[in-house]
Amino acid sequence: MSKNSKNYDYIIIGAGSAGCVLANRISADSSMKVLLIEAGGKNKSILIDMPSALSYPMNTTKYNWGFTSEKEPCLDNRILDCPRGKGLGGSSSINGMVYVRGHAHDFDEWENLGAKGWNYANCLPYFRRSESWIDQEDSYRGKNGPLYVCMGNRMKNPLYHRFIQAGIEAGYSYTTDYNGYKQEGFGPMQMTVKNSVRCSTSLSYLDPIKNRTNLTILTRAEVDSIIIENKKAVGVRIFLRGKPLTFFASKEIILSAGAIGSPTILQRSGIGDPDKLSKANVKTIHNLPGVGENLQDHLEIYFQYKCKKPVTLNKELGPFSKLLIGLQWILFKRGLGATNHFESCAFIRSRAGLIAPDIQYHFLPGAIRYDGKVAFDGHGFQVHVGPNKPKSRGSVTIKSKELNSPPNITFNYLQHESDIQDWRKCIRLTHEIMMQPAMDDYRGDVIQPNVDLSSNEEIDQWVRKNVESAYHPCGTCKMGEISDELAVVDSECRVIGIDQLRVVDSSIFPTVTNGNLNAPTIMAAEKAADLILRNKPIASFDSRPWFPKNWESSQRENFPVKKS
Repeated sequence: MSKNSKNYDYIIIGAGSAGCVLANRISADSSMKVLLIEAGGKNKSILIDMPSALSYPMNTTKYNWGFTSEKEPCLDNRILDCPRGKGLGGSSSINGMVYVRGHAHDFDEWENLGAKGWNYANCLPYFRRSESWIDQEDSYRGKNGPLYVCMGNRMKNPLYHRFIQAGIEAGYSYTTDYNGYKQEGFGPMQMTVKNSVRCSTSLSYLDPIKNRTNLTILTRAEVDSIIIENKKAVGVRIFLRGKPLTFFASKEIILSAGAIGSPTILQRSGIGDPDKLSKANVKTIHNLPGVGENLQDHLEIYFQYKCKKPVTLNKELGPFSKLLIGLQWILFKRGLGATNHFESCAFIRSRAGLIAPDIQYHFLPGAIRYDGKVAFDGHGFQVHVGPNKPKSRGSVTIKSKELNSPPNITFNYLQHESDIQDWRKCIRLTHEIMMQPAMDDYRGDVIQPNVDLSSNEEIDQWVRKNVESAYHPCGTCKMGEISDELAVVDSECRVIGIDQLRVVDSSIFPTVTNGNLNAPTIMAAEKAADLILRNKPIASFDSRPWFPKNWESSQRENFPVKKS
């Protein structure tokens, strides 16, 4: 196939966590001509490949779109960062490499909200197809997929074990695999790393097939809009290194630009709420008011403590130590450079009666900010924590039809009263865990939060001042039934009311999953690929998850699972 062709069967917009998966699966049919369009570059860098260097690509404009929220009304008008990956692999090239599928109930919830066929039993086979899990083997995990998933550095730091032990002492359970039978509990954390190298979707899905003659990959190509004729998507307008070009698709255009990019491209194309489009001077081609709505995200804070013993990562943050770590990784692919350092974690329920955990922990044996800077002089450690099922909803709206104009991103964090109450529970439960005897030999003075835990007002004020995004935006092109006024795509990811146009990325999630979003985004693309190609779906599994004994019996008939 000529690489200069302007006519394709499929055009995929965005080579991120979903787009790379789709390019791999769709171009496997050599008769299909596929064009993959990416605004960023090839993302070949030691700073991307080395797991412990994760703070660097996230904080550079070369690899990150650099979005920010508007002033958040319920966070004292603070403006929060919203990093999104730019370049091959998208956010999987700049994220923390944490692999969390989510709880089984998340996907049953999706189906109950109108995403027919997206329950846990139907999604599990696509999680399995996507991954190569190199540890214990069971019916929940895949062995032959492109995406490598492994434990961290085998928890060599004693603080990882002490955190897990503290959770057990506080009355919580242990789980060997939170992505398998039982999510709930304390245990080792998993990461997307292959042979000590970040396993982005660019590495795992795109690199092995990038030379297929029926696949064209354009980088440094920004999509201005999708061409709609008679309610049918027929082409895309792009700027390739500043030069305007138009490409056409005979079968379908698939939008995989992410929770921020996908709704903004739809809106620039005239698809969305007419009032909002008019304010941006865009002519409405198709009235679809849910575009950009239903925005959700996870928030988190750090519990930080000084450490009594010099065992933390803080001793490794000087220039000379970083140089040695880098050299060891470059030469031997081992040592502290080979891990993301999030090696133990937990998922707990904030109260009895819940079907699934609603609080998540990432433990780090160092007191370090996301920008890679130390939090204070000396040794320390921290645990990242936040409620995972927020009810607050925000929106993404273009301000202008101009390509270089950033959208208005308003999350409305903590707008819903239940989210405020969830944070109070979260702060108090975390303090209880960190005060367990297992931490006594290491836990020094508290750095934060240093508040009166008996005071709701003090907790609320501290959370508003210190909470940060966990960088899990989703939901802005909601999947659901046509009767749902906020639905943007149907259960086959087709844009409602527009032929030959689909959206496949985290923007289609009806609700945010219970954990990090990279794994469910990859799963969604795997499942969508079969829908697009009209393949017979992979048979559903009868591998049912664990649920707590005290879960309300009235709900069990809606979720028939194995009892503990």
